[in-house]
Amino acid sequence: MRRNLILLDLLLLALIAAVSWQLWNGYKDRAVRQQAFLTAPAPAAPPALVSIPPAPGQVSASNYYEVASVLPFSKDRNPTVIVDVVAPKPVPAFPRYYGMMNWGGGPKVILSPNPGGAQKSYVVGDKVGDFKLVSIAQAGLVFEWEGKQLPAKYEEMRDSGGGSQQATNSGGGQSAASSTASVVNVTAPGSSGGDSPVKSVTSTVVSVIGGDVRRPGPDVGAGIRGCQPGDPTPAGVIVDGYRKLVTETPFGKSCRWERAQ
Repeated sequence: MRRNLILLDLLLLALIAAVSWQLWNGYKDRAVRQQAFLTAPAPAAPPALVSIPPAPGQVSASNYYEVASVLPFSKDRNPTVIVDVVAPKPVPAFPRYYGMMNWGGGPKVILSPNPGGAQKSYVVGDKVGDFKLVSIAQAGLVFEWEGKQLPAKYEEMRDSGGGSQQATNSGGGQSAASSTASVVNVTAPGSSGGDSPVKSVTSTVVSVIGGDVRRPGPDVGAGIRGCQPGDPTPAGVIVDGYRKLVTETPFGKSCRWERAQ
């Protein structure tokens, strides 16, 4: 009996070993097939068929003329286009010029926005009526208007009738102009004693009534008055309590009247 049990155990062990051997061989075969499947190159896909559309024709505005002509609300439905031409804005008259002065701080010009208007001194950058003063040169002035720079000569801006004035008498209402001139001799003692000859200084004082360009011009401030156009009086003359002074500047002669001391 014991011998039969030992044989049975040996048969069972042999059967287990055979089954294990078969399982192991099956596992190795499956691993080989899996590795071969994973490493196998993929087959090339067939090329895709792409249909290229025909190239569009050249676009022209004339091809759509019929479309625009039948649309009631199209702006270009009417083939006849009327272009409104805007007339250019006329340039206003230049300001009137009455003189120039320069005392070291830059040139100043005496202008009036319109003939017969108030006169005032202006520097570069000031607004003169509708214009802006952008340059003061020896030949003339340059103004800016509507974004344009307009040069103007001094001769073009002079006020021909700005310096004349009329005085009406009480009797007949007629204009009258009169002027009186007097000579004042101012003596100063010499460097020596009282018996030494004295120096005589002659100063001409002119008093003018009525229309005369020899009178001082408009007041420019600080007790200084400008010169009128065409003033023929020489430098140093005293008129109505003002002494005429003429100085040389890079832009020419600068004329002014200062109150005589």
